Amino acid sequence: MLETKDLIIKQAEQKDWKDMYYNLWRHAESAKYMLWDVTTSEEDAQIRMEKTIAYERNHPYAWFVYEKASGKAIGFAGMIEIEPGIFEDTGVALGPDFVGKGYGKQIVRAMENYVKNDLGAKKMVLSARSQNIASKKVQQACGFVYSHSEEKVDPRTGEHYVLEYTYKEF
Repeated sequence: MLETKDLIIKQAEQKDWKDMYYNLWRHAESAKYMLWDVTTSEEDAQIRMEKTIAYERNHPYAWFVYEKASGKAIGFAGMIEIEPGIFEDTGVALGPDFVGKGYGKQIVRAMENYVKNDLGAKKMVLSARSQNIASKKVQQACGFVYSHSEEKVDPRTGEHYVLEYTYKEF
């Protein structure tokens, strides 16, 4: 579990499916720059939560983000170790009602502190689609610097996009 001033970052619980559905998963604007599809019903949200929990069993750095003030699940964050001592984010997403409150910076800084101080990482890598201005601003505000770009294809739509990578060494 990671904790910030306003957030708790920990693995998902089945009871939080409704929060995730209403706060994040049903919003097209939240999925716009991600590689997941919008969830369209409460029933599908419950199934998605079961799959998420199963996924987290084998992925220790995949978490839900909870707002302390409300106790609600409002998003997710994750990363993987791509090489020994080098961690890369696998995505950070917050529901539209929770964007612009500084939560993205809190999440990135919490992950950074965790990999640096608890896991002994020497580097962290973040990425964002070139059109995702909000994520790029968070990366810059947290001191990450541009590394390179790669052209990708969205498997959901077949559209081409550019993924920009940033990093910070410790």
